[in-house]
Amino acid sequence: MEIAKMIKGGKYSDERGNLFFNNDFDASEIKRIYYIENTDSEFVRGWTGHQIEQRWFSAMQGSFDIKLIKIDNWETPSKELEILQFRLNSDKLDIIHIPKGYVTAIQATKNGSKLLVMADYSLEEIVDNYRFPLDYFEKLK
Repeated sequence: MEIAKMIKGGKYSDERGNLFFNNDFDASEIKRIYYIENTDSEFVRGWTGHQIEQRWFSAMQGSFDIKLIKIDNWETPSKELEILQFRLNSDKLDIIHIPKGYVTAIQATKNGSKLLVMADYSLEEIVDNYRFPLDYFEKLK
């Protein structure tokens, strides 16, 4: 079973400016990209997930709190599953890898933040979207 993980990026600065990099990220599985900009920093986008698809997230502007839950049963998941938490900032090119089997809750910590999302399936290539109410999982309350 694969677990969600942070792939650390970095930043190099000199008199010419800044270079943001992530030399450990392998983009060979990526088939599409898009970005998310929440309405404001109070809004939480979630719980949305995929049983088959993988996702990779990186903050392009601002920062985000990302919560993840590994789902045990897609029809009726346990309400007390462990919540993993990550913070992404645009000051480095850190990338979170979300393997198949997870749902996410995404909250910008600053208005105007933009989250790059990369997926390993093309749009409508498969039907694999699952949504649960934000208050479904007890540990989030």
